Amino acid sequence: MTDPRDKLPSTAKQADVNAFLAEVAAMPAVAAAAGRGRLIFALDATASREPTWGQACRIQNEMFVETAALGGLEIQLVHYYGFGAFEASSWFTRSDDLLGAMGAVQCMGGQTQIARVLDHARAETARRKVNALVFVGDCMEEDVDALCHKAGQLGLLGVPAFVFHEGKDQTAERAFRQIAKLTNGAYCRFDQNSAHQLRELLAAVAVFAAGGRKALADFGRARGGAALLLTQQLGKG
Repeated sequence: MTDPRDKLPSTAKQADVNAFLAEVAAMPAVAAAAGRGRLIFALDATASREPTWGQACRIQNEMFVETAALGGLEIQLVHYYGFGAFEASSWFTRSDDLLGAMGAVQCMGGQTQIARVLDHARAETARRKVNALVFVGDCMEEDVDALCHKAGQLGLLGVPAFVFHEGKDQTAERAFRQIAKLTNGAYCRFDQNSAHQLRELLAAVAVFAAGGRKALADFGRARGGAALLLTQQLGKG
């Protein structure tokens, strides 16, 4: 029986997915990563995210599965919560290890710390190249100009941010779209009814981080669905 959380999105949600795919397709070509690709998976773990945290834990497994044949993926979990709490894990190469780390997180009320996410991504890629940043959040409570400045710095280092926006907060949407644009990344809105599409898109981002646009095009042709739409946007990759 089909899980109702995996139902196809409405026309409006499909437009968001298509826009995201078009943005990824327009990104500069990226060569396959040397060895494992590296991806920072950053999440807002404040109280408002608690209802969908379990969903995020399930979805991350797709990111490992789809990149195994490309030499794999290293993922670092970053999250903020509570009164200024900010944590970054070690780099994981096994899905079970990341899932365990995510399962230990407890969502707690507090303000957003997106600036620290961007600063952290910049510092990590200065040590060793990070191929992509994924950020999942639902609100933004910081100075948008300061965030855009930090996003621009990250963009200069060649680290695209793929921003997944839960909900419909317009202030967050404006900021998230700017962050994606300034890093040469992409933005996509989702809700609890679009889990299937979110899995597909996160898997596609992981493939991109591990193998570049050619691997992403191959993935889309083999996978179909939202990934196939991405292949169509890429043309011959």
